[in-house]
Amino acid sequence: MSNLPDEAFRDTIGTIDDSGNRKFIFPKKPSGKFYNYRKIVSYVLLAILVANPFIKINGNQFMMFNVLERRFNIFGFPFWPQDFYLFVISMLVGVVFVILFTVVFGRIFCGWICPQTIFLEMVFRRIEYWIDGDRGSQSRLARQEWNAEKIRKRLFKWTVFFLISFGIANVFLAYLVGSDQLFLMIEQGPVKQASNFIALLIFTGVFYFVFVWFREQVCIIACPYGRLQGVLLDNKSINVAYDFVRGEKEEGRAKFNKKEDRALTGKGDCIDCLQCVHVCPMGIDIRNGTQLECTNCTACIDECDNIMESVGLPKGLIRYASEDEIAKKETFKFTNRMKGYTAVLFILLSVFVGMLFLRTNVEAIILRLPGQLFQHKGDKISNVYTYKIVNKTMNDYNDIHFELIDQKGEIKNVGNKNFKIKREETAQGTLFIEINEAILESDKTTVKIGVYNGKELLETTKTNFLGPRSFN
Repeated sequence: MSNLPDEAFRDTIGTIDDSGNRKFIFPKKPSGKFYNYRKIVSYVLLAILVANPFIKINGNQFMMFNVLERRFNIFGFPFWPQDFYLFVISMLVGVVFVILFTVVFGRIFCGWICPQTIFLEMVFRRIEYWIDGDRGSQSRLARQEWNAEKIRKRLFKWTVFFLISFGIANVFLAYLVGSDQLFLMIEQGPVKQASNFIALLIFTGVFYFVFVWFREQVCIIACPYGRLQGVLLDNKSINVAYDFVRGEKEEGRAKFNKKEDRALTGKGDCIDCLQCVHVCPMGIDIRNGTQLECTNCTACIDECDNIMESVGLPKGLIRYASEDEIAKKETFKFTNRMKGYTAVLFILLSVFVGMLFLRTNVEAIILRLPGQLFQHKGDKISNVYTYKIVNKTMNDYNDIHFELIDQKGEIKNVGNKNFKIKREETAQGTLFIEINEAILESDKTTVKIGVYNGKELLETTKTNFLGPRSFN
């Protein structure tokens, strides 16, 4: 995107110095229209993120991802291991949506929605500005000897960061094991809930490490999304971009001189003030074009607009734009590639919604007992089966029994004829199906069985019924 021949900046990253050591970034505190919008979006998303595991719909946690027990709640809908296909499709929908969004709007997800960016930029860095000061003060404090002032500020900041990391870890644990289990751990204490408490401390340590030391390197090193954008973006994708045509013009960049008319001298509108570099939380120069590290956070847009306004030049030297818009003055078009991703997304959403409507609250599996032949009981034929019933709801069913739907016969449950299934639990056992031999049309008949709670039909399932072979 840049018309500069020197591409050496692509051989390294902004967080590594010339000797290969970690270079900590002290970005200037951003301000401006987009930053204010981002604050609103970030705090709304933070509120949703914190509230999600503590909201319940029909007794189901609004969001839960219990990987160990393979139980997931998404928007209040419980997903069990038997519903794993729905979870996979929902993940595919999410992936395709992010791909489509990236193809159209670039890496806007990272700058506006990603929890890592929101926590780092809108929580931890804002606290850091409050304690350590802006860019210059932070840089001086980092080089300063360990005197009373530095020790006091560091201990205070690290303590606050630890407490916030501990709070985030509690919310994260509520997503994994459930908010009820989290409250139980708080009530019973760390001794009785040792495993959950150890997990809580581990999560706290991870978050503390990420937001105190690792920081923006998560986006550069750990997150694969930044690398994916290299194959997703094209010249028509909208990104945070530097208008190199206007910024460079014929004579290139030059320091601002209020006594000259830049339009007559051929100098570009970029006054080479480096404020876009100083405000960047990733430590890059947006004027070098689209880069792996750029998260489209818009800090450089706000800063450049402030500078342009102060020197009397038009805003928008750095803005949301595609390369074709800057280089060829082409307006945005919804390309065939974008239409293709949209079609795939629509198909996946349709399949997912359809499967949600077909999904039942109770799932029953009835299978013939392996290795067992049918038995003669007078004029009846009997087969033995095993059953498993999963109650996916938050309701208790107190009068569960089986009935044949499309055949005349009898189902005998081993044990009690009617039994109970508590909420979010399973029941399994053995049953016999007896059908009069005279009404069997073949040696293998498909029978339909209804699972009832009292008179309410909860689920239907099918199984095979074996009988003697007819030689007529």
